[in-house]
Amino acid sequence: MCRYSISKKSIIRSNILTSISFALSVFAAAATAGVQLDPIGSYTTNVFANGAAEIVSYDPASKRIFVVNADSQTVDAIDISDPTSPVLAGSIDVTPYGKQANSVAVKNGVIAAAVEAVDKQAPGRVVFFNAASLVYVNDLEVGALPDMVVYTPDGSHVLVANEGEPSDDYTNDPEGSISIIDLTNATAASATQADVRTAGFTQYNYLEIDPDININGPGATVAQDLEPEYITVYSDDEDEDEKNWRAAVTLQENNAIAIIDVDSAEVIDLFGLGFKDHSLAKNALDASNEDSAISIRSWPVNGMYQPDSIASYKSGKHVYLVTANEGDAREYIPGFIDETRVKDVVLDADEFPDAATLQQPENLGRLKIILSRGDYDNDGDYDELFSFGARSFSIWNTRGRLIYDSASDVAHITASHLPANFNSDDEENGSFDDRSDDKGAEPEGIAIGEIDGRTYGFIGLERIGGIMVYDITNPRKPFFIQYVNTRDFDAVAGPGSGGDMSPEGIIFISAEDSPNGEPLLVVSYEVSGSTRIFQIND
Repeated sequence: MCRYSISKKSIIRSNILTSISFALSVFAAAATAGVQLDPIGSYTTNVFANGAAEIVSYDPASKRIFVVNADSQTVDAIDISDPTSPVLAGSIDVTPYGKQANSVAVKNGVIAAAVEAVDKQAPGRVVFFNAASLVYVNDLEVGALPDMVVYTPDGSHVLVANEGEPSDDYTNDPEGSISIIDLTNATAASATQADVRTAGFTQYNYLEIDPDININGPGATVAQDLEPEYITVYSDDEDEDEKNWRAAVTLQENNAIAIIDVDSAEVIDLFGLGFKDHSLAKNALDASNEDSAISIRSWPVNGMYQPDSIASYKSGKHVYLVTANEGDAREYIPGFIDETRVKDVVLDADEFPDAATLQQPENLGRLKIILSRGDYDNDGDYDELFSFGARSFSIWNTRGRLIYDSASDVAHITASHLPANFNSDDEENGSFDDRSDDKGAEPEGIAIGEIDGRTYGFIGLERIGGIMVYDITNPRKPFFIQYVNTRDFDAVAGPGSGGDMSPEGIIFISAEDSPNGEPLLVVSYEVSGSTRIFQIND
């Protein structure tokens, strides 16, 4: 347990001490020898808080990154042949094919953009473009609300996570699914609708599922309730020429992961991720935004992991999954709201004998929890409490066993490096402690890269911002390397001001594919509308 109390004077003093004279503030610390992220280039749209830089992908042949720009409803092509001076090379208008792009991937010179329909509950499309000319190639129908698109590493398939979110009044709730476009015997240009198959969850409507999986939408079947969010593709085959591709798919709101066999286009496993015990000292959290302090303590709460991004890597003969445990609540007005605060529920007197103290706003009262879980005997009071997200990143095996969790590292490291801006909001500076009652720093994006025989995980923190670097070579014993934040907390946040705010998409570029021969990390920032290039140095 670690409690701090910070006065307004000490906050101001700390802000002065940590400010840096140039435009961007970089906070970094190496826990041990390893790689270091150095910011070398940036491109900005000067569009603030409107999703002008969301997901990013890279094409080594054209030396371009492709960034989803929801504000302009485009995919922006940015030339990084000189990574210290990125230049906009052109933009692709996606409105002829739907409302906006939600994700982008590129392989073998062909861009795949996941485009949602104008009617969000209607089928979306994957649209292909030439990465060099930006010219349209083809488009194919996929499921409702295609939220993430990815190629298999060999380019033989394109996978799309169709989230299938309900309408705001919850009268239209399409099924979540994964569309698989088979390019084994076709190119992106020649592929037809017959090459698109769907891995769905209808069979689970009739099966008993893991009770750790949240199924809580009003009147929803299991297939309707499951909402695919993010995909990683892997193979555990030792024969490099005979790949049996599989995909691990996060189901964020459901606190679950699905495993897909790509060749058969079938869901072959579905498992819940369990819960994180925040009553343990190692899993401490700051639960209040009304105590004017950094107060990282243990509390009688279970955290639902609810990962957003997922990545995979191989250590020895085994594949491991790495998740950024952001958390997410269901808020559909007027249809369904599945969150409340601890202060607004009745706590079981036997389980919580100190309920009155716990429910004070400076203690646990402000913490947001899920409504639909915790009243086991249906008597109207809560026997257990479940909060959103685990405020960490985790490593799992492909059967859903937890191998490693970063515990309360995120809270302690950000508190140490940015005490005056701990648990800040992602749109407003001077928002100390604002997100403590919600999901903390919110680990969201994740990328994995191998450098000189060691494997590193790069985790983006959505709210306070910044990238955490861990050596994950040994999946059972990762260790912290560095925390870098290129947000300017001293500026007034707005268009072109405030540095990089709210990292969303993260990609690793190997030295082999890099335009300058050095490994790079590229990060797109949703709120600031900027894209930052880091060089990864030893």
